[in-house]
Amino acid sequence: MSDRRTEILKAATRVIARRGVRGLRVGELAAEAGVSTSLIYYHFTDRAGLLRRTLEFISDRADHYTADEDPAPRTEDPRADLERVLLRELQDHPEVRENSTAWGELRATAVFEPDLREDLARTTHTWVHDIAELLARADPTGTAPAHAAAAERLTTLVEGLSVRWLSGSLPLDHARRLLRSAVETELP
Repeated sequence: MSDRRTEILKAATRVIARRGVRGLRVGELAAEAGVSTSLIYYHFTDRAGLLRRTLEFISDRADHYTADEDPAPRTEDPRADLERVLLRELQDHPEVRENSTAWGELRATAVFEPDLREDLARTTHTWVHDIAELLARADPTGTAPAHAAAAERLTTLVEGLSVRWLSGSLPLDHARRLLRSAVETELP
């Protein structure tokens, strides 16, 4: 991806996190990214394309900060790997806060925009699938449907805890404790 395109997507994420999808104006985005509005349309064609690519950018960025830094991301403790990946969605780091806020804004907008809804469903499905794979490593005797259901519950909980933490109605340390408890419940 070109540097300009990446800068536009970073700026779009910031603007969406700050003002919501409905508050996203191409002129403001251009100013935030330091580019012309025509360059935004050149790279993304229209608003729907911009939102779709921003959703992908946010998902890719989350993949980056939830992955382990070392070249061997898996340990001998699959339960710890699962917990670590989920807890990285609840970090008091500007990139995580911005990503989580923008993700929530895009999810809320998808209620009214069917095209965005399909893209969000695909991205969510990938996340659930990844968590189900970690659950299967931690519980090799379980079934694929059981792992998928547990992954749905855990990813839904992460989103809800994130919204409550970001909105100030739940302290971060408490959100993290609740998530650890949920992992314990799913993997007795």
